[in-house]
Amino acid sequence: MSTGALAGYDDWPAYLAGAPAFVPVDAGEAAIAPGSAVVDERSSDRRVLVDVLGVRAATAGDVRVEREWVVDDVRGRLVSWSLGFGPRTHAYLLEPAENDGDLPGVLALHAHGGVRSTGAEQLVDTGRAPHPSAARLRARGYAGRTPANDLARAGFAVLAPDAFSWGSRAFDLSSPPDVLARLGAALDALHRERGETLSDEERFDELSSLHEYGLAKAAGALGTSFAGAVATDDLAALEVLAGWPGVDAARLGALGFSGGGGRALFVAALDGRVAASVVSGMMAMSASLVPDYLDTHSWLLHSPGLASRFDLPDLAALGRRVLVQYGEHDELFPPQGMRDADTRLRALLGRRYTGAWHDAGHEFTAAMQDEALAYLARTLRS
Repeated sequence: MSTGALAGYDDWPAYLAGAPAFVPVDAGEAAIAPGSAVVDERSSDRRVLVDVLGVRAATAGDVRVEREWVVDDVRGRLVSWSLGFGPRTHAYLLEPAENDGDLPGVLALHAHGGVRSTGAEQLVDTGRAPHPSAARLRARGYAGRTPANDLARAGFAVLAPDAFSWGSRAFDLSSPPDVLARLGAALDALHRERGETLSDEERFDELSSLHEYGLAKAAGALGTSFAGAVATDDLAALEVLAGWPGVDAARLGALGFSGGGGRALFVAALDGRVAASVVSGMMAMSASLVPDYLDTHSWLLHSPGLASRFDLPDLAALGRRVLVQYGEHDELFPPQGMRDADTRLRALLGRRYTGAWHDAGHEFTAAMQDEALAYLARTLRS
């Protein structure tokens, strides 16, 4: 069993060696441009994106319902599955407590946040006291709300999975590799000097952020990328949602803020069944991020080779319909880079694009959440 960089994922190299590439899904394309060469071009670009990211085909197996609850008119289930490598994925499936027909489905994707001790719980009220990290993320980025519950209460089936390397899918860092151990020791010394005491979860989050660099290196050495590994997990989760009883697979959406917005961008680009997506706090021209904004983002956004083939607006153009929300004061993106992306998206997507600007920093405010919910209701219920 592995220790060090791949602990908890000792079976990942063998999986990557044998797993086929993900086959992009073009369902629903006829609704965009019937009889047009645009459909063929978009399909070709999706295959290129699979190659650039190294996305693999993964199937969720042994799907289990671990727990059920009802809170504030929302029925929740904690479900889990195995992808054949790494620990089991945990996800939250939420629906209206009372419903008698097929529901539109939304894949709700949690943010990066520099926090890996928790994942999708930042989006979900489970009826129990939240993990401390989830509570902090809600307060900091989500106006104290749980958007997955709000979506379910409004009539959607919502699946919120832990991403690759987050929460249930986190790596085991109890015996970190030497480089990471030395960096962790240096951080411990710094905290002692400052008189700071970290919880076990906070220290794990710090180590995990440092571990991402080694993880991205390992992914590249194994023929994939960090972003590709995350997309592999997310696309498998979308398949779970599409196949869940009572979900209308013809009306699927994806939503995310920050790193979750990047995840929604990739899922909608690769699977044409996603009829509408919401990308909040995660859009600018790629060139505008270099060099001054490199350290404000993770390997999830700065994926090797991606910018040579696709700019971020180009990824959105591979999807069907998208709402992109910008914070006027978002400290993680240059204002001109966001404005230029907005201009490009209007040119690329036309009526398929909705751009919205908010008096906000890097946050998914209550007004932005309400706007996202209304957009998904309008696009997925028609």
